[in-house]
Order: sequence, then C-alpha cells, then structure tokens
Amino acid sequence: MGGGQSNLGLSFAEMHWLQRLPSCGLVMMVAACATGPSRPPGATPEAARPASGRSMQPPPPSDAGQADSAQAGSVASAPRPGAPPRAELVPPVAAGREQQPTRLASDGRAIRPAVPGAPLAFPSVDGPLSVRVVYPQPGQVIGARDSTFILGSLGTGRASLTINGASVSVNPNGSFLAWLPFPPGPKPAYELVATRPPADAGQSGGAGAQAGAQPGGGGAGAAATARMTLTVSRPPVPAPLPESGPLVVDRSSLVPAAGSRLRGDEPVQVGVRAPSNAKVTLRLADGSTRALSARGEAFRIDLPARLLAKAARMVVSRNDESATISVPTVEVVDPDAPKFVVLKGSNAEVKGDTDAVTIVRPTPGGTYKWFLFPGTVLETTATRGAWTRVRLDDVLEAWVETKDTEPSARTAPVRRVAVNGRVTSGATRWSDVRIPVGERPAFAVDESARALRLTLHGVTSNIDIINFATNDPVIRDVTWAQVASDRVEINVHLRADLYGYLAFWDAGTFVLRVRRAPEVDPARPLAGRVIAVDAGHPPIGSTGPTGLYEGDAVLAVAEALRPMLEREGATVVMTRTAPGPVALGARPVASRRADADAFVSIHLNAHPDGVNPYRTNGSGTYYFHAHSADLARDVQRGLVKWMGLRDLGVNYDNLAVVRQTWVPAILCEGAFVILPDQEAALRTPEFQSRYAIGILEGLEDWFRSLAPARAGR
Repeated sequence: MGGGQSNLGLSFAEMHWLQRLPSCGLVMMVAACATGPSRPPGATPEAARPASGRSMQPPPPSDAGQADSAQAGSVASAPRPGAPPRAELVPPVAAGREQQPTRLASDGRAIRPAVPGAPLAFPSVDGPLSVRVVYPQPGQVIGARDSTFILGSLGTGRASLTINGASVSVNPNGSFLAWLPFPPGPKPAYELVATRPPADAGQSGGAGAQAGAQPGGGGAGAAATARMTLTVSRPPVPAPLPESGPLVVDRSSLVPAAGSRLRGDEPVQVGVRAPSNAKVTLRLADGSTRALSARGEAFRIDLPARLLAKAARMVVSRNDESATISVPTVEVVDPDAPKFVVLKGSNAEVKGDTDAVTIVRPTPGGTYKWFLFPGTVLETTATRGAWTRVRLDDVLEAWVETKDTEPSARTAPVRRVAVNGRVTSGATRWSDVRIPVGERPAFAVDESARALRLTLHGVTSNIDIINFATNDPVIRDVTWAQVASDRVEINVHLRADLYGYLAFWDAGTFVLRVRRAPEVDPARPLAGRVIAVDAGHPPIGSTGPTGLYEGDAVLAVAEALRPMLEREGATVVMTRTAPGPVALGARPVASRRADADAFVSIHLNAHPDGVNPYRTNGSGTYYFHAHSADLARDVQRGLVKWMGLRDLGVNYDNLAVVRQTWVPAILCEGAFVILPDQEAALRTPEFQSRYAIGILEGLEDWFRSLAPARAGR
C-alpha cells in the first residue's frame, strides 16, 4: 500500500476501510494477499484501517512496457513487474544450522530456516537510465506533516540519484526508497536527477522516462543524466476570509446539515465560518437571539434540538455590512409516534444467504460491532447525515448507514419473547442451540475459551426448559439470565475449547451453531483438513519500487503453498487463481461454503504517508476472534522462522476476511513490498516458498495442538 491515494481516487485510509467491508463466512482457507493494495507502503494488514491508519497503493501503471525497458539492458534475466521471478535470492543460512530440518521449496530444492535479520540480496540490473516513480503519483495529495517517502527505480543499479539536492541510495537493481522532507512552497515538487557514470553514458535514453522524466543524452564516454519533476500537493486548506473589503462568509461550512432528526434535549452544533472580526448572531423562531462564540474564523454554539424545530436565521455582521443565512430545521423525535426501519444487507454480494448481515456501529462511521440479520425491525431515534441511530434495547443504541435500512410500516414497538429451547446435534460435526423468539432480534455473541455468551437485545425470556441430547459431543449445558427488562443473556458452556460458530435465523428461531474441532492425527496434522487459501487483492493493493504489484506477488505465494498443503494430505480451496479481482466479501463466504477448517489470507504490507518505512517493517499476523488467536501466533512464529524478517507480532484487528466466525481465520503480512530488498526477494521462488512454508508450518503446529489441548472431558 502506498501513502496517498490510489488510481481509484481513494486515499490510503479509505482503502484501509475498504478492507473492513462486511463479510461473514466459515471455512478453512489460506489467503494470499500483499498488504500493499489494502495498506499504504509500510502499513499493516487488509479490507481495508481507521484505527490502524493503513492505506493502499494503486496497482502498477498501465505502461508496464516502459518498466520492462527500464529493467532490460545488459541483464536479460531481470524480471518485469508482476512477471514470474527469475533471479535466485537465497537468504543466508546461519552457521551451525546445517543440521536443522529442511523443507522443499516450490522448485523442489531443500531449504533451511532463515537467519534472523540477515540482509537480502539484490539482482544486478543495468538497463537504460530512466527515472520511474511508483509512489507518489503526479498530483498526489500527501497527508504527511513534514516528511514522507518516495519510491521507484532508475532502470540501472549503476546510477546515482539526488532528490531535491539530497543524495538517495540506489540499489543494484536500480530501485530506491527515500525518506525526505515534504517539499516547501505553494506548489511542492520533487526534483529527481539521476546520473550514470561516464563509462556507461552510451546506454542512456530509452522509452522509460515517465511523468516528466527526461533521459539525458551524451555519447559513449560522456556522463548521462535523466531528470524528473514530480509535483504533489497537500490536503486543501480553506483560504483565509478577508477582514476588510466586502463581507465574505463561507456558506458551505454551515452546520447543522439538512435532514437531521434528534431528541428534543440532544445538543446540536450551529456554526459557520466567517471573518474573525465579524459578529455572528442566531435568531430563533421565538424571537430570541444567541451569540455564537468565535475561535479564529470558526463561530459555534451548541443548542438543544427543540430550539431548531422551527426556522432560525444566522446573521453575520461587520461594521455596516451583514449577511443572513437560513439554518436548516431539525426534526424532533416524537416519543408518542415512534418510527421503525427494516435492516437490509450491507454485503450485497451475498443477499439471501446466511452470510448476509447488516453492519451496526457504536458511532457514525465508527468500527464494526454488531452484525445483524437483514429483516430485523428496529426503532429509529435519530438521523445525522447518512447515518441512522437505532434502538437495540431500552439502554443501548447504535448507528447504521441509512442506505442499509428501509422504512417500516410498524407503529408500535416489536414484542420479542424467548421461549423453551433445545440443543440438537448435527452428527459429530456441530451442535445447534435453538431458541424460538418470534421476531429477529438485535444480538451479540461473545466468546471465551469454553463458552459462548449470546445476548438478545429487546427480548424478554420465558424459557422454562431446554432439552439436550444425552451425549452431545459439543455442548455441556446452557443457562440464561434476564439481565435487564428487555435483555437476555444465554450462556452456552462447551466440552472443549471453542473452534467456531455460526448465528443464523430459521423461521422464527434463533440458531447458534457451535462447531466441533476436527479429529487430528498428530503425525499428519493436515491430513483430511480443508484449508482456504486467499491471495489478497485485487482490487487495489500496493506496488513495490520496481513495479511488483502486491496482488501478483501474493498469488505466487498462494500457488506455492497449495502443493505443499496437498502433499500433507489437505484439500485446498483457493479464493483466487487468476490475476482478476475477487470481491472482498466473497472470499470468506467461499470459505464457509466449502466448510473449511482454517482460513489464511496472504498479504504484503506498506505504510501510510508520513511514516518512515525504514523504522518499522517485517512480518505480522492478524486475527479478530479469540478462537483464531492461537492459530495467528503459530503462523507468525513460522513466518519469522522461515522468512527471517523482524517480528512485528500478532495483532487483533477488525478486518473483513478474518471476521468470519465458523473457522479460525487469520491474515498474514509476510513482508513489506515497498521495501526494495523485500520486493526483490519476493520476485524469487525461494522467498515465495519461505513465505508459504512459514504458513504451512504454523498450520501444522496449530492443528497438532488440537488433540491434546482440546479433548473433551
């Protein structure tokens, strides 16, 4: 991922949010994905940020042919961006490790664990001199305060480079990654000057110059120079409003926005941007006035919504001039005439499927918290812009995108009563807790090692009896408590550690299906297992300095992993086998429908603008649900052991592909594609195999742990 916007017009932070799009699914999958597209150069994993601040780089430019010419030259074997790797970059093996067990790489050679922190090799490339910048793109909006990075290649490793007068290191393959101050002035630009030594001057030129690059001329024996001017920009800042001359008011800054609906006592901010030497007064419908306080050009006041139920006017004055602005009215919620909405699915690609959900959040635009059934009817208590607030129960409210709702004809609150339930067994693979409720409720499922707590909001319990199978292999017992007048907690106690679960609605009955861990042969822990392998991206994704696109790189890793898993007796479900895009929400759905035993998504990392990529880089693994944490730790250990990069640890993160509940699901960020040495290594079959072996070994260790650690008692 890059530190700015993609060619889709999305910023890195927005691309990171894309990673968080809705998805529900259950299946053992191994996903291969480079964290570039969903993350900025140097950022952490997929779906796309929010808290992590990740961003994504655009896919490689369409002028790949120029990149080819820039990499050609005297080294004919230099790989083109996205092409199968040709150079063999073999990480060193530590002295004394010759006796360690070996693994087979994708090409059949035996390799041993990597030496931690050992430098990665570069191939030597000596093509035509040409400046090619991968990130930022011309005109890119950069969100950094004082410094940011710039990455690309020169087509030859025998050149030198300066950017705005600062010397920048050039690697043997011609790649560079510079950390530099943001260019000053109203029209910031990077001036790149690449120079080839005199003895090489005859090779300069070629069609590789892009975005203002000018290859230098000169005959044999003369120095050759290529130049590029790359203009960038900062996020727009409103121009100061003049304190003299005609009165100017920024009417586009007026708040509140039209269409708001709130309770009468809820505060509403009223404000506008006006010259700092002006005076702003609010005239309410009852004739009273309120003076707005100023902080620079921002004039603000907070008032109860009921005061804005009727037309109000804002008067901006300075000396003898004044301007009047109408303030949008606010609809006040009438408690005696409640309004209701029906939830629609947030993930359109799985409409009508048990994976369809409506995403509900604690705050407008906030993190995903509740994943409710489409068709659930809830009372609305507010509207702010594109967001609607809904009542989950008497004391809990949350927010949903208005586009994911439709008005309901209901005029009275929904009455939901939980009645006698039962536990049924699906052979030995799962057990169902079935609780008749009548109407779909809002709910949440919280997990611990050997229990699930199902919270039903807006529900009263009248449960008198729960029937169990005599020898249920999964569920030990079920208890319940009425913790509030309209909130029920149902506690499901398990015979072994939780493996996975699925909540769904079945004709008036809430069903919580609890999955049993598979029987594992410690000698062959992957035999009979179904593993879902997900090669991350496209769409979006990050790109390395010489044009290696994350989606291509992780697909190569996934293709290397597949035969390794199959040799160990596993069935592999690939979410992607071709370069084309696969919808983010469709990946975990494919995993659940295949009834996978585990899901692994493969990515490459990048950083957002303003983060020094040399300070933090390495391998990291991500999970969301607690029952996936041990799998994440085992795979992370495997990545560090076989790839030899810095250990960035295991991270809890609310990412789309790992939110699935049916199986343990993780996302790997094995390396940083924006780092020149890691990008170069990712072009080689050996490093791709090391990434795949790290995942393979982590899966083996985790499945092997299931038999002794999770046996029922």
